[in-house]
Amino acid sequence: MEDLGHILNSVAIPPRVVIAGTHSGCGKTTLTVGIAAALYERGHRVATAKVGPDYIDTGYLTIASGRQSRNLDVFLSSEKMILPLAKRAAGDAEFLIVEGVMGLYDGIGSSMRGSTAHVSKLLYSPVILVVDASSMSLSVSALVNGYIDYDPDVRIGGIILNRVGSTRHESILRDALARCDVPVVGVVPKHSDIVWPSRHLGLIPPVEYRNQVEESVTKLSGIVRDCVDLDTLESIAGSASPVNTKDVAKARRVGDVVVGYASGAAFSFLYADNMERLTEAGATLVPFDPLHDAHLPSGVQGLYLCGGFPEVYAESISANSSFLNDIRSAADDGMPIWAECGGLSLLSRRIDEFEMAGVVDADTTMKSKLVVGYRTAKARLSSFLLDPGESVRGHEFHHTIVEPAGDALAIKSMAPDVQTLHGGFVSESLFASYLHLHMGTDPTLAERFVAAICQKGYPVSR
Repeated sequence: MEDLGHILNSVAIPPRVVIAGTHSGCGKTTLTVGIAAALYERGHRVATAKVGPDYIDTGYLTIASGRQSRNLDVFLSSEKMILPLAKRAAGDAEFLIVEGVMGLYDGIGSSMRGSTAHVSKLLYSPVILVVDASSMSLSVSALVNGYIDYDPDVRIGGIILNRVGSTRHESILRDALARCDVPVVGVVPKHSDIVWPSRHLGLIPPVEYRNQVEESVTKLSGIVRDCVDLDTLESIAGSASPVNTKDVAKARRVGDVVVGYASGAAFSFLYADNMERLTEAGATLVPFDPLHDAHLPSGVQGLYLCGGFPEVYAESISANSSFLNDIRSAADDGMPIWAECGGLSLLSRRIDEFEMAGVVDADTTMKSKLVVGYRTAKARLSSFLLDPGESVRGHEFHHTIVEPAGDALAIKSMAPDVQTLHGGFVSESLFASYLHLHMGTDPTLAERFVAAICQKGYPVSR
């Protein structure tokens, strides 16, 4: 569905650097947040982005930089759109700091596609490699040289040693790395007091404990300022190859409607790009919080129910009966509703033993197994978003199952040995599934959603 006709004027991308890790859990999120905050405190205009589809890390990066963070995802948007998306993420910033995903070379399946390394090459950007050095001495040299040599087209410009135990440990590590051609630009000791709270899907979204996050970001900024050579890091970012790209065009304005969207602690999985595409298509966006609002906002004409953690707050949501009644009434009246993942659970009959809106004739149950990964979905039934046979790309990220699963979509994972499954629920006024969709480079779905609301009796702009 991607249309490169949506790309407009050529614009340069500012100095940039990708912060990568040797593996998940090495501390790259913490250090990327600290680097962004430290550069911001230096007086720079700092923009950030996250490789992959993650919602939560971008929340931390947004707080650190004071600017909305974005996602750079090859699968959801394609290789040729990474530079335009990076340009949008950068805006008028002086630096673009990009946090990687998993280990440097870890991509889709056993390939490098979509990996941090892949995106760094698409961005013509140098990489700072974060190494968890807590249990290493001479082996650090073999590890780092392996990452340097694995793909000569990936330019590793510096190393940050994380979780270093002592000055003696630092000296051993530096001696070991003397045989590497890449400089050590930072040595960060263990800091047990910098811990991001987590739960079953990873980090807890910062909206749930913003004051503590801001305090931690301030502390992290100081740690990075003391432990990382920011002058050298800026120089490495400035060495990124000059590159021009084009803007991604706005969605076509198709009407003037009011769309209510779920927000708050239980519903925070929102892409900024999606909200912008809806606004460009003509939607005035009004937030509501299913945890605290007794009713839907007055005057809403469509509902966008994003993902999040409704399962954590199911008892409180269930107790908000007047709000659930409003959701039920809106669905009965034919109001267009688009629900993703947690939004699907809100529409189900119940989450575990707690009653929900009951719009979808299915039940949500928490499970121990995490379901995560990219998906290609082909519409089997007609809806306001997709005609039968049309396909979209998205991702799933949940510890729940909805039973029955629905049969609106034929959903295929990227694993070659996994069979295509059916899932999702649609009607003339409903699109509800586990899929998270990203409209950063293709505004078609936003235009169709707004047009569907207009078709319920609201005028369409010409």
